[in-house]
Formats: sequence, C-alpha cells, structure tokens
Amino acid sequence: MELRSRFLPKLLNSEVEAYLENNDIIIVPVGTVEMHGGLPLDCETVISEAVALKMAEACDGLVLSGLPYFYAGATASGRGTTQVSVRQGIDYLGAIARSLLRQGFRRQIYISLHGPAHMTCSPMVRDFFDETGVPILYMDMTMQMFGAARDLFSAEDMQKNPLGFMEKLDGMFLGSYDILVMLEDLPLTREFFSFQPQTVAPFNRIFNLAYQSGSVGYCFGDPGDHASTTPVPTAERRQELAQEGRRLIDELVKRIDVPAVVESLAQLRAFEEDVMERFPWMPAACHRKDSENK
Repeated sequence: MELRSRFLPKLLNSEVEAYLENNDIIIVPVGTVEMHGGLPLDCETVISEAVALKMAEACDGLVLSGLPYFYAGATASGRGTTQVSVRQGIDYLGAIARSLLRQGFRRQIYISLHGPAHMTCSPMVRDFFDETGVPILYMDMTMQMFGAARDLFSAEDMQKNPLGFMEKLDGMFLGSYDILVMLEDLPLTREFFSFQPQTVAPFNRIFNLAYQSGSVGYCFGDPGDHASTTPVPTAERRQELAQEGRRLIDELVKRIDVPAVVESLAQLRAFEEDVMERFPWMPAACHRKDSENK
C-alpha cells in the first residue's frame, strides 16, 4: 500500500490499521542526546532515524521515531548530555516492544549507531523472547559498517587515513539531517576539529577488554574527547558533505539487504514455534503456557 509517511507517529490510526492488515514490520531507531563536538546533541538519534527510514523503504516497514533518551555513556561529563541508566532504558524499551507486539508488529527491528546502545537493546531483545516467544532483532549499525559494508568502512582505513574516515562518518551525520529535511539545523563551524588524543586514551587497554563501553564505568575528561568534527565552514561545504553522506547511507542499507533480514526474522519465528513445542520447559514456552491459562 502507498503511505503518506513511513513514520508511525505521522500516520492516522486508520492508516496504521490498514498497514497491519498486510504487514507487520517496524524499525525502531534507538538514539541518545549527548555532546558531540560541532554536531547537535541529537545527531546520533537523527542518523539512526534516517537509516531506519531507508531500511523501512527497502522492506515496506514503518518507523517508530522519537526515542532519543537512553544511556549515553562517557559523554555524561557534558552538561548537554541527558543520561538515563541502562536499566531504565531496558525497561522503557521493553515496554514499547510489548506494546508494539500487542498492536500487531511481530517483526520488530531495533537499530542504533550509538556505541553503547547494545547494553540497552541486546538484553531487551533476549528477555523479550523469553517472555513472549517472539524473536525481535537488534542491529548494531556500527558493526554493519565494518561487516556488511566493510568495503566502504574498514578498520584499516580508519588507522591509515583517520581524517578521511572522520569525514566519511561526519558526512553520514550531515546526510542524515538532509534525508530528514533538517540540514540547515547544522551550524557552520570549524572550531571543533582537533587531532589531540582523548584524555582517557591511557586507559584504552582496559576499555578494550569488552565490547563498546561495556568493560568499565568512566566519563570523558574533556568535551573535545567526543568528538572531533570535520570543519564545515560554508553552506556549500555542508551540502557537499551531506550528499556524500547520503550516498554512504544508501550503500550501507543496500549491503545489509533488509528484505532478507525481515524474511529471516519470519523464518526464525516459525522455527522457534517448533522448538517451543518440543522443549516446553523453555522460558518462552512456559510463559506462553502461563499466559494461555490465565
């Protein structure tokens, strides 16, 4: 069906009802509000929403936007950062997931380009399956950049050409504002570019003992730690970076093969229905039986 918007909050209830007659896919971008150098505090929310929109277009899904307040992490030393605990974020996101399931969205995909988002999303999707028997998915888009799109973003490239890599990443941020028709929200500035090591760099050895931000608690010692930003001195340069960023976002989504992902999610659900039938002591099977007996 043709939709006026892919963003669920922008639709009429009747339009959502009509969509759910034929489909059940929703992409949920999980954001943050945190200091980010020369980019607005919502930039990691905006880029997640822009990527989610492109994913939804690729698989005839909807997007649940407007979820910016979750665990920020080490940027809590910035007074613009809104910090929510990991536990609070898990509970809040889980409540949203359960509502979406009741509404009829059985294929739910949570995405983020915020590094520590996995600490909120991964436990939530695992607990959700144990509670409902319905597999929902978290996609760490940073991992997709270095995995499915490794020809565009490689760790080697980041080491050999850090300035070029930073320009690619910042271009994607600018491109996301352009996709959502908010490019002029971005200030023209060159004062946030720096190539100084982070103040916490002496502790990288212990930071790297677990996946992003998950090894130990800490905060950045200087606003410049997060993050050095590509100079954007003119509107023309802003538009140029945004155009390249849009291209990179399109290529990233293309390499993910979203239709195949949502089909795999449907197949996994069917597979797990059989597993629960054969192993009724599984938490998911037990919870389902308890629910049916109420």
